[in-house]
Amino acid sequence: NQVKATLVDLAIRFGPKVLVAILIIVAGVFVGRWVGKAMSRGLRGLELEPPVRDLLVRIVKVLVGGLFAIMALQNLGVELLPLIAGLGVAGAGIALAMQGVLRSVVAGLTVIFTRPFRVGEYIDCGKAKGTVEGFTLRSIKLRHQNGQVHTIPFGQLGQITNFSRDWITVKFNMRFAGNTDIEKLRKAAKKIGTDIAEMPLFKDDLLAPFKMQGVADIAENALLIRFKFTARPGNPAAIK
Repeated sequence: NQVKATLVDLAIRFGPKVLVAILIIVAGVFVGRWVGKAMSRGLRGLELEPPVRDLLVRIVKVLVGGLFAIMALQNLGVELLPLIAGLGVAGAGIALAMQGVLRSVVAGLTVIFTRPFRVGEYIDCGKAKGTVEGFTLRSIKLRHQNGQVHTIPFGQLGQITNFSRDWITVKFNMRFAGNTDIEKLRKAAKKIGTDIAEMPLFKDDLLAPFKMQGVADIAENALLIRFKFTARPGNPAAIK
């Protein structure tokens, strides 16, 4: 009878709190799923790789779940300050041991949201050059034109130069005889630029016509004439 009375007393005292805590956790599950689906839809426009997108969604769902778990514990009367202090000390030790990983993850999040490059683009990141084959939250994979694959942590990336974004201007010199008629050459270059712009193979890629800029240098009785054109990234060498 005494045990039964004790159980009844505990049920009366803690039953409503436990029930509310369970309802809070259930609500957290539903809210976490809703936030995850909404975030997945929002991240589709960022052109992220599926593993990175899924990882970001999971991080947010864990944060939402943690918030509801804290609310449930508070409802049960659990003192959170000592628990948080203990986790803080342990977390500081883990952070010191993993600061390199954390630096790469933070840098990766910055890269993901600023989007200085996309899969398939050719970049120079200081450590290496190559075509972006993929990336995770921590590192990027670059395929060199000779075939090697470089895996570089985001925390070690230097200045990023993207050779495949929007447009590229190609400038180059050609050698002509010293007595070349410059004005005649300029007109010929203009005619060539018009012809190239009408070629089906190049007209969609050419953004500014091929033209002569002028004399770049005079050497050994020869004229070095500079030309240029602007095209979409991809294969400007074929136009050249």
